[in-house]
Amino acid sequence: MTKQTTKRAAFAAAFAMAFMVSTNFAIASPGHSAKKNVGEPGKSSDVTRTINVKMYDNYYEPENISAKEGETVKFVVTNAGELVHEFNIATGEMHKAHQPEMMMMQEHGVLDGDRINMEAAKAMQASMGHGMHNDPNSVLLEPGKTGEVIWKFPEHAELEFACNVPGHYDAGMVGKFKLTH
Repeated sequence: MTKQTTKRAAFAAAFAMAFMVSTNFAIASPGHSAKKNVGEPGKSSDVTRTINVKMYDNYYEPENISAKEGETVKFVVTNAGELVHEFNIATGEMHKAHQPEMMMMQEHGVLDGDRINMEAAKAMQASMGHGMHNDPNSVLLEPGKTGEVIWKFPEHAELEFACNVPGHYDAGMVGKFKLTH
């Protein structure tokens, strides 16, 4: 195999993995919700309450969140840590599927410890089809930044909120949603 063939094969494998990850993870996006019952982006007009979430280095406050099935909640998320963190609503399986994409973002210079390199994110988006991290069930924040997620919860789902920046989920940066009737 030539060097050029090896590079093409590596790129094809990375692209295939990115496609599999993004299609598995994009389940929460409109038009993909039939695959997994994880909820859907909510409308501001349907918000029943606001929950403030603080992200510290490898934990959340609050650690667990209760919501009603069918409820639309606005999450105001603040990164109070010293590193880039993510607040992502998904199943445990979806978080595990998303982690390789986050690793690729780190490897391509998008995630750089305490900052998000938007130029690298744009380049990764152009070359691989992902990297901008603009999913409706998630917010990725630099230290000191605040963002929001408006989410309509489903019925009968086992959901988590987690940070999938490499190493953070495994270090315990994950919480459970308790859905009630």
